[in-house]
Amino acid sequence: MALYAIGDLHLSMTTSKPMDIFGGNWANHAEKLKEAFSKLGSDDVTVLCGDLSWGMDLEEAREDFLFVESLPGKKIILKGNHDYWWSTVSKTKKFFESIGVTTIDILNNNCFPYGERAAVCGTRGWFYEEETGTEHDRKILSRELGRLEISLKAAGDRDKYVFLHYPPKYGGYECTEILDLLEQYGAKTCIYGHIHGKSLRKIFEGNCRGTAHRCVSADNVNFIPQLITP
Repeated sequence: MALYAIGDLHLSMTTSKPMDIFGGNWANHAEKLKEAFSKLGSDDVTVLCGDLSWGMDLEEAREDFLFVESLPGKKIILKGNHDYWWSTVSKTKKFFESIGVTTIDILNNNCFPYGERAAVCGTRGWFYEEETGTEHDRKILSRELGRLEISLKAAGDRDKYVFLHYPPKYGGYECTEILDLLEQYGAKTCIYGHIHGKSLRKIFEGNCRGTAHRCVSADNVNFIPQLITP
């Protein structure tokens, strides 16, 4: 059993949403994902860090969920800024059951134990800058901070592997509130996605306040799930 992560699959099995505006490496990216996942085993776990499907609702995202279901191992999903299909956990689980999806779990106001000592924690996150952010942005960030803290608390004394969609540190920007929580709860690792194409030049990967940060957006990792821990 091993824990992997990759973000921003941006699947569009029933919609027309080409991703080549972010580079030619997005050509046939679903096939690339399928090939890369074929190396994983049935007992492996992969966290998908948001922006899973371009579907506008659960029904429109059906074929994308079934594609993810067909990939080896267990998958844990969290919300991205383009997951317009996102609904309540209960409604989504009921939909999954109706279409035969059994290997996808939802990370939202919870955590998932992994092995004997680790825990998968996380939430979407948010970009917010005091000088330019709106009151709406502040409310969203506050909600995301609450969800992240609930997840971290639920992990107890386990090693905390945190998965976000938005990077808490990018270019010259820092979301100090999220970084504070990661430090407060002793997060071992912070894995994120969201960033694509030329913007990948500004990603931060390294240690910040004792937490290792890593970007796993699909085009940054050549559409290959990244090993987080055995």
